[in-house]
Amino acid sequence: MLLPQYKNALFVLIAISSLLLMSACSVIGELKTDITDRVMGRVGADAPDPLTEIKETYVSKLLWQTKVGASKDFDFSPVVEAGYAYVASATGEIVKLDAVTGKQEWRVNAGEVLSGGVGVGGSLVMVGTQKGIVYAYDIAGKLQWKSKLSSEVLSAPKYFDGLVIVRTGDSHIYGINANDGSRKWVYDRASPALTLRSSAGVVVDGGAVYAGFGGGKLIAVRADNGKMLWEASVAQPKGVTEIERIADITSLPVVDGPLIYAVAYQGRIAAVDRASGRVVWNREISSLSGLSVEDGRIFVSHTAGSVYALDYSTGKTFWRQAALKNRQLSVPVPMGSLTAVGDLEGYVHMLSRDDGALVSRIKVDDSSVMPKMALINSNTVLAQTRDGGVYAIQVK
Repeated sequence: MLLPQYKNALFVLIAISSLLLMSACSVIGELKTDITDRVMGRVGADAPDPLTEIKETYVSKLLWQTKVGASKDFDFSPVVEAGYAYVASATGEIVKLDAVTGKQEWRVNAGEVLSGGVGVGGSLVMVGTQKGIVYAYDIAGKLQWKSKLSSEVLSAPKYFDGLVIVRTGDSHIYGINANDGSRKWVYDRASPALTLRSSAGVVVDGGAVYAGFGGGKLIAVRADNGKMLWEASVAQPKGVTEIERIADITSLPVVDGPLIYAVAYQGRIAAVDRASGRVVWNREISSLSGLSVEDGRIFVSHTAGSVYALDYSTGKTFWRQAALKNRQLSVPVPMGSLTAVGDLEGYVHMLSRDDGALVSRIKVDDSSVMPKMALINSNTVLAQTRDGGVYAIQVK
């Protein structure tokens, strides 16, 4: 069933369903962006619940902050690697910072609109553009190569064993030679007629590439040649209208030991066996931003604003925090005894790992926190906002 806060987007579907069949590719892209913005909250449906006073048992403070360009309609995830933080923006900026102090090591500009990034690995810093170009810089900020792909790059490229793995907006996944940007392989997949435009990328682990797609499908392909290993159904589309039947995986799956976990919008969360693609368990939970896993617990932000802690082996609920309704929460970030989530008003909330109680919060910006934050250390999280603020938040 369609959640109440998204029913006011239903009228858009009638026009879109017809136009999708007869429009050019560029127009289809614009329509998908429009429906995604309405459904995913950038065009607000219901107002977020006001925050209530909490008993703060931890203190959150800004360790450091800096500024990059705004994100426009794209999502950018900061990355922390080997003591450095890397951030990017739609204005073309890529910045390397000392993760402890925030001191800028270098700042370069790609010279065009960026739409995906940032990825770090193999001594490369990688971003993607709206025109489908992947740029690879070395860790000193010098451009090494660029590679033209079939469509816009909406997520961070990933490095694995001499390859850069990149997903494009037209449901292709590419394996690119990390030395020169030449194409090694491509995986191509047909998409449903109506899907949400999202920044869901790929996860690479143990020689396999994992990615979620429209219709609630999770796939695994070989990292060395792009050949399909298996496909699993995390969620089944249901409902009367096409918009009610959207059941897309719009976030990154998470690998944990022999299992991989994924969650779909208007669908389910599922644990899948990595070797066979068999669904071990699933349950009804909808999420746009996604999930994280740590020490036997899954933390997931529900589409409607609740945060859940689930048992990793069964999906059973440990606790549910429901005080952040309609606040478009980011992926929860486990921080030892705490879990951090950001929201659309620039707040970062700290929840108790034990029972989900709100124990601290800090407002860093007037714009929304990006869907995925990064952990600097066990008590410091790095958040980037839609207006381009970058904030290291320490909790004690």
